Amino acid sequence: MLIDFLLAALHHLLFFGLIAMLAAESSVLRGPLDANALQRLGRIDAAYGLVAGLLLIAGGLRIAYGLKGWDFYAHNPWFHAKLGAFLLAALISVVPTLRILRWRRAYRLDPSALPGPADAAGLRPWIGAQFALLAVILLCAAGMARHGGL
Repeated sequence: MLIDFLLAALHHLLFFGLIAMLAAESSVLRGPLDANALQRLGRIDAAYGLVAGLLLIAGGLRIAYGLKGWDFYAHNPWFHAKLGAFLLAALISVVPTLRILRWRRAYRLDPSALPGPADAAGLRPWIGAQFALLAVILLCAAGMARHGGL
């Protein structure tokens, strides 16, 4: 029972960490992208990816070692929707990550090559889509816990 509690707590804390990383990334994109902001954006994006990976691992550990067991998850449509939303958010996150990597590489080659406001604004819809999918994940988690009982 303690393992189930610890895994659930870890899973929830990592999810909130994911939200915090995405909010921080969004915040940095609202201001001018100078050298410091670009470095900060790169670190935040890397942390976002790390937290997402740890979240997926923690979820897998909950499936393997939690009290509900694989059968609960295998037959729960809310779980499949939740996992699908997570994977879609992960795919969407590739666009900002690649753009940030490109910006940082260009800056290393030419310190005057900083992204402009329009460049930063171009990432906002991608960040917004990820936020929307995180909300979908929370809704699916509520449905999943009740195994579809509305």
